Amino acid sequence: QLQASGGGLVQAGGSLRLSCATSGFSFDDYAIGWFRQAPGKEREGVSCNSRDTINYYSDSVKGRFTISRDDAKKMVYLEMNNLEPEDTAVYYCARKWICLGTEVDGVDYWGKGTQVTVSS
Repeated sequence: QLQASGGGLVQAGGSLRLSCATSGFSFDDYAIGWFRQAPGKEREGVSCNSRDTINYYSDSVKGRFTISRDDAKKMVYLEMNNLEPEDTAVYYCARKWICLGTEVDGVDYWGKGTQVTVSS
């Protein structure tokens, strides 16, 4: 299972830290990605952490968001700084065999999402 948490309401320019708790599978064998879906839009990739510690970011969040991974706790985090109203979406963490970027393709298990709302 994967469960995202840490969302909330924040003003533009603020910060949030999302957490993804995982269980029930061999955490070390998988890459974990963060994805988001805004109302009326398709789900898009935000960031992905590959098993060999390579991190990928979409152009829209590069320089503002940071993904990190704690293998001991089987957790993945997304630190989001300088948030913009365009970042408003439901954020999901998901499991992939490998990250080659922030593509949605290849996800084999989605976690429940957490709502992030950024007010202007």
